[in-house]
Amino acid sequence: MNSCFIILAGGESERFNSKIPKPYHLYKDKPLLLHSIDKAKSYRKFCRIVLVINKKHKSYISKLKIKNINVVVGGKTRAESAYKALLSIKGYNIKNVLIHDAARPNFSIKLLDKLYKGLKLNDCIIPAIQTSDSIKQKNSNIVTNLERENIYLIQTPQAFNYKKLLKLQTNKGIEVTDDANLFVKAGKKIKIIKGEVNNNKITTSSDIKVDNLIKYGLGFDVHRLVPNKKLYLGGIKIPSLLGTLGHSDGDPVLHAVTDAILGACSMGDIGEKFSDKNKKFKNIRSTILLDKIIKQIKDNGYKINNLDINIITQKPKIQNYKKKISNCIAKICNISTTQINIKGKTTEKLGVIGKEKAIACEVIASVIKND
Repeated sequence: MNSCFIILAGGESERFNSKIPKPYHLYKDKPLLLHSIDKAKSYRKFCRIVLVINKKHKSYISKLKIKNINVVVGGKTRAESAYKALLSIKGYNIKNVLIHDAARPNFSIKLLDKLYKGLKLNDCIIPAIQTSDSIKQKNSNIVTNLERENIYLIQTPQAFNYKKLLKLQTNKGIEVTDDANLFVKAGKKIKIIKGEVNNNKITTSSDIKVDNLIKYGLGFDVHRLVPNKKLYLGGIKIPSLLGTLGHSDGDPVLHAVTDAILGACSMGDIGEKFSDKNKKFKNIRSTILLDKIIKQIKDNGYKINNLDINIITQKPKIQNYKKKISNCIAKICNISTTQINIKGKTTEKLGVIGKEKAIACEVIASVIKND
């Protein structure tokens, strides 16, 4: 794990044309630069992650409260910023380094792995894609056709042998637009691998627009109330002489929430995911089940937009527990409590619920699909 991931976010963002600097602008529900940081952390093969920032942006980075990251103030140029980052890790016995532009949030872990593994046989590896458009070059009034088969659009991350890159950076004479140019100018060998079409660079504010698809789901659950059972509502243990009867912990709120989310994401229902015929789910906490579903919908590109919850019970009165239930659900779903609305309802003493023989819950969930 003697490798380092460097993220360059020290530019002025002049073309972005926003009061909020580009690296800190929200993209797919979180600041742009956090996409690169989170992917580097999830890869788990970097002993250090270095973030290069603009000295004018210190207040923005402090608000993010990022942990386990080395923050370096960049220079006036990209090359100077990269050089400062390389110097900052000089005493840590780094063998390989990957350098990435924070403006490219959509690279995949698969691409990261190809670059990392490729350094076993190469000192410089860069991802690139070939254009399908015709290419022309204009000098004054002379237009020349270029062979598009020989034209590569270069991306980041780019991977390097640390010592060799640092030596070239130290000896740099002119400004370069990416670190691989140092190898080009020095006549060194470069390995080009296939890049990713989605690994686009965000330059202007119009590039950051995300088309979201909102979908809705309905959830409902009811459980009988019996003696000698615990009562869980929304993940919270409620003091009660009666508890819910169920294969798991019988939490009708979390079961309805889970079903609503699954419905909104077109991913089946709670019975399909956690069968009551399966012994491993016997007496399991519903918080665990909901957590599993949240991870699954995230993997499928969904995030929760809001939850509207009706808890239908004669007793206990929900008002006293709404805040605790909301906090519990928000934590599991990784959303704010402002995205959750909880209402306590009775049946005016009618039916099995009114006679305190059952508790029910209905939920409407909306989710967002990032395209």
